Amino acid sequence: MRRLGLLLFLGLTLAQSLPAETFGLQFREEGGAWVYEGQGVRLVYVPGVGWAEPPLDLSAPERERLSLEALKALGYFRVPEAGVRTGLQGRGFRIVLDLPGPFGGEGSKGWDRTRFLLPYLAPGLLALKPPAGLALKVRLLPGGTELSVEAKGRLYHRLFSLEDPPRLVLDLYPLPPEVEEPLAPGVRYREVWAFAPEPLRLYLVEAERGQLLPVGAPLRRALPKDLAPGALAVLNGGYFDPKTGVPIGLWVQDGVTVSFPFGRTALLWNGWDFFLARPRFEAVVAGPRGERVRVGLNALPARYTAYTVPGPVGRVGEEVALVRGDRVEGIFPAPWELSEGAWALAFPQGAPPFPLEKGDRLSLYGRLDLPFRYALEAGPLLLQEGRYAFRPEEENFKDPRPLRAIAPQAAVAWTREGRLWLLVSEATTPDRLAQALLDLGAWNALRMDGGGSAQLWVRGRLRSPYTGTPRPVVSALALYAP
Repeated sequence: MRRLGLLLFLGLTLAQSLPAETFGLQFREEGGAWVYEGQGVRLVYVPGVGWAEPPLDLSAPERERLSLEALKALGYFRVPEAGVRTGLQGRGFRIVLDLPGPFGGEGSKGWDRTRFLLPYLAPGLLALKPPAGLALKVRLLPGGTELSVEAKGRLYHRLFSLEDPPRLVLDLYPLPPEVEEPLAPGVRYREVWAFAPEPLRLYLVEAERGQLLPVGAPLRRALPKDLAPGALAVLNGGYFDPKTGVPIGLWVQDGVTVSFPFGRTALLWNGWDFFLARPRFEAVVAGPRGERVRVGLNALPARYTAYTVPGPVGRVGEEVALVRGDRVEGIFPAPWELSEGAWALAFPQGAPPFPLEKGDRLSLYGRLDLPFRYALEAGPLLLQEGRYAFRPEEENFKDPRPLRAIAPQAAVAWTREGRLWLLVSEATTPDRLAQALLDLGAWNALRMDGGGSAQLWVRGRLRSPYTGTPRPVVSALALYAP
C-alpha cells in the first residue's frame, strides 16, 4: 500500500451534530416535538423537556441535526465500530477499515458499482477527501456505513479483507471511458481496461478477418507506419541487433526465410490460422566438396552450431569458422565476435565436421519442419491456450532486467473465437501484461519487442502511449483490410 496515512477526524467529535439524513432518518415537527423517523425506528425529542421516545437523559439535538454520541447511547447502531485510514493505490483511492475482529462477509470486484454497505460503524468516512474525479457520500445506518460513489468516466472497485490485523479494504478506481472505433468490416480500434490486478489500459486493433503480413527488411530501420503505408494497422515486430539492424529470430516472408531462428517463441501463420511455438528448424551446412552435416542454430547449440546473430559466438573449447558470403575468412578460437553480414560455424577444437581451410566454400541452408508461409519470432510467450505461460528463462532471455522494467509492452494475441489483437499496453511488465490479457479473455499471446520499440499505428497515426520520438524498427506486423 503506497502513501497510506492515518485519517484525522478534523475536529469531528462524537458530540458534533450531523444532519439526520446522514443517519438515514427523516426530520419533521409534530405537535411541538421533533421527530426523527426511518430505518425501522422512531425517535422523539420535546424541546425544553427532553427525549420522549425513548425516555433518556441525553444531550439535546439541534432541530434536524443529531449527535453521533446520542444515537450510540440510544442503541441506534447494531454493528461494531471500525477505524478508518485512506491513501492512494496507484491510480486508485484506497479506504481501509481497521476491524475489531475477523471480517465475516464477502469481497467483490467489478465495474460501475456505486453503493457499498460496509457492515461497521465507520464515522471516520465522513471526513474523507477523495481525489479529483471521485465524489463520495456517507450515511451511518443501524446495519453499517453506506458509501455512495460518483465518478467521471467508469468506476472499478475491489473489496477484500486482510488478516493479522483484521482489515477491510476498498479500492476505488475512477477511470476514463473505454474507446471503440470501426476501421473496416470486422476490424475495430479499441482502448480497453484490463486488470493485473491494478487497472491497465490496452490500445489494440481487434480483427475478425483481414490479411496479416510481416513487413520490413534486414539492416534497414523505419517507423512501423513507413514499413506498410497502406495498412489499417501496424505493430512493431521482433528483436534486432541495435548496432547493425540485423534481425534476431525467425522471419519467414511469403515462404522465404529472411532470418534464422534464435530459439524463442515465434508467431507462425498461414492465412488466418495462427500458432505460437518455438519452431523446429532443420539447419544444414554444405562443405567445400559437397559434404553435408546437420547443425544446431544460434541459441540451440549442438556438436556443430551455426550462428547468424552478431555478437560473441561459440563456446570455450570450440573453434569458429567465420564465413562471409559463402567463403571461409578464417578459423578462430571461440568465443569469437561475429560481425554484421557474416555467419559462423562452431565445432570442437581441432575437429571440424569435414576438412576446412581459409577460402573454402561453406553454405548454410535451413527449412521449417512444418512449413508456414509467414513467421516472426519474438518472445517470451505470455499465454498458451488460455493459461499463463510467462517463463522467459526457458526462452534464452539471459538478462532478466529488460523483462522486469516497467515500460510499454507490445503483443500479438487472439481469442478462442479467433479475433486477432495487435496491441500495446501502458507502461507495465510482461508478466503483468500476461495477467491482464488473461483477465481480458485472450487465448494465446506473445510479447513482441517492447520498451521504446512498442508502437501501434492505426491508419498512419500513432495510437499507443509514447513519450519522446518514436523509434525506427526493422520488422513489423501489418494488418490489411479484408
